[in-house]
Amino acid sequence: MFTAPTELARAALQSAPDAMIIVDALGMIVFANAQMCALFGYARGELVGQNIESLVPEGSRRAHAVLRNRYRRCAHRRAMGVELELRARRRDGGEFPVEIRLSPVAWEGSTLVAAAIRDATERKRIESELLVTRAAADEARERAVRADHAKSRFLATASHDLRQPLQTLALLNGALRRTVTDAEATSALVQQEQAIAAMSRLLNALLDISKLESGAIEPAPADFSIDDIFDELGREFTALAADKGLTLEVTASREVGHSDPALVEQVLRNLVSNAVKYTRTGGITLRCSREPDALLRIEVRDTGIGIPAEQLSRIYDEFYQISTGDGPHDGYGLGLTIVRRILDLLGLRLEVSSRIAEGSSFALRLPAAAAGVRCTPPAAAAEVRALWQAPEHRQRVLLVEDDSGVRDATRLLLRVEGYRVAAVASLEEALAAASEGVDLLVTDYHLSDGQTGTEVIAAMRRTLGRPVKCVLMTGDTSSLIRELPRDPDLRVASKPVQAEELLTLLGALSGANAPLPP
Repeated sequence: MFTAPTELARAALQSAPDAMIIVDALGMIVFANAQMCALFGYARGELVGQNIESLVPEGSRRAHAVLRNRYRRCAHRRAMGVELELRARRRDGGEFPVEIRLSPVAWEGSTLVAAAIRDATERKRIESELLVTRAAADEARERAVRADHAKSRFLATASHDLRQPLQTLALLNGALRRTVTDAEATSALVQQEQAIAAMSRLLNALLDISKLESGAIEPAPADFSIDDIFDELGREFTALAADKGLTLEVTASREVGHSDPALVEQVLRNLVSNAVKYTRTGGITLRCSREPDALLRIEVRDTGIGIPAEQLSRIYDEFYQISTGDGPHDGYGLGLTIVRRILDLLGLRLEVSSRIAEGSSFALRLPAAAAGVRCTPPAAAAEVRALWQAPEHRQRVLLVEDDSGVRDATRLLLRVEGYRVAAVASLEEALAAASEGVDLLVTDYHLSDGQTGTEVIAAMRRTLGRPVKCVLMTGDTSSLIRELPRDPDLRVASKPVQAEELLTLLGALSGANAPLPP
C-alpha cells in the first residue's frame, strides 16, 4: 500500500507525455514538469515562481491576464481558445502554435489551474499542406471541368463543322453519278464515293470515341423493341452483305429490352459491320433469345475468318486489326473499341467466341423489359415490298439548310433525282415557301441564329395543319438528338449523309420509289 500519495502524484505529473503546468490565483507557476521545461527551453525547476504571462507572446499578455481571471470565476474542464490560434513564447523569444486544455484543481481552500500544453507545429504544418493539396486538387478539378466543357464545345463544333464539307462532297458525288455517262468518269466517281465513305467512317469513329471519353454521352434507359433495331440493321446491311455474296439472316423477335436503345443499336451496328467485313463466304445471323433472370441474349454470328486465340485479348484496342496473313482489311480498328466503351457506360457485357476459318460469335446480354411488356410483330416482308413498289410520282421537297454548300449540293441531288425542290436557309423562309405546298421536308438540325430543325418541323406542321413527313439531318449525336420523341413521320440522319441514304429515307417516307425525272 502506498504511503506517500502526494509524491506519487508529483512523479506521475513529471512523467506525463504532455507538458503540464499548474498556476495559482495570482498567475504564478507552482509546478512545471520536465516536458514543460523542455518544450519552452527552460532548465528543470526554472519555471516555478515565474508569472504565466512570461510564456505568452508580448502582444497577447494583457488579454491573457484578463481571460485568466475570468476563467477562475467559473473554472471547469475545457479547451482553451476554441477556434482561436493560440501561440506560446519560448525562453529564446521564439513563438510556436499550441493546443491547451484547462482544468481547475482544488488545493488547501484555493483553486489552482492545471494546463496540458501540446506543440501544434506539426499539426499546423500538416493542415497547411492539406490546404495546399486541397487547393491544388480544387484547381485541378476546375481545370478538368473547364477542359471537359471546352472538349464538349469542340466536339459539338466538330460534329457539325467537320461533317459539313463531307456532306457536300457526298451529295455532289451522288448527283454527278446520276448525270455522268462517260465510263472513266463514272469509275472515278465510284472511287471518290468510296473515299468519302471511308473518311466519314473514320470521322464518326473518332468523334464517337472522343464523346465517350469526355463523358458527353449519358445513357437514357428505356423499354424498346428489339425488332425495331433489327429492322434498321437489316435495311442497312442486307445490300452490303449481298454485294460480297453473303447472306444476312435477321430473325424476328417480339422481345422488349431495357437499356439505352440508341447506344445498344450502335453496339450491334458495329458488330454487324465487323461481321460483314471479316466474312468471305457464307453469311451473318442476328438473333435474340430470352434467358433466365430476365435477360435477353442478342447474338451476332458469322462464318468469317475467325480470330486467333492469342489475339482475342487485343480486339478492343484502338486501331488494332486482326492479323490473318491475307492482306489488310477495310476499316481503322475502332469499331470494337467503341463497343467496349459503350458497354462500360451501360454496364453490359459481351461474350466472344471464335474459331479460325469457322467464324465468330459476339453475344450481348441486356435486361429484358418488365414482365408483360410486348411489342407487336413487324410488318410482313410482303407488305414492305408492296410499300416500295407503290406507284412513282413527283413530289415537292422543302429543303432547309443554312450552309450554302450543303444546300446547293442537296438541291442538285434531289432535282437530278426528279424531285421539285425549294431550298431555303431559315425558318422564316421555310414558312414563306410553304404556300407553294410541301410533300416532304428535309431540314438541318442546327441552323443560324439559334434556330433548330425541330422548330422548323413543328412550325411547318402547324402552318400546314398536318403531320408533314420529314428528314432531320444532323452532325449532333448528343442526348438532345437521342431523346427526340418517337415520330412515325420523322427520320433522323447523321451527317455526313450519303446520297443513297438520303434518297432511301425520302422514298420510305413517301411510300414510293424515287420519283421519275422531270
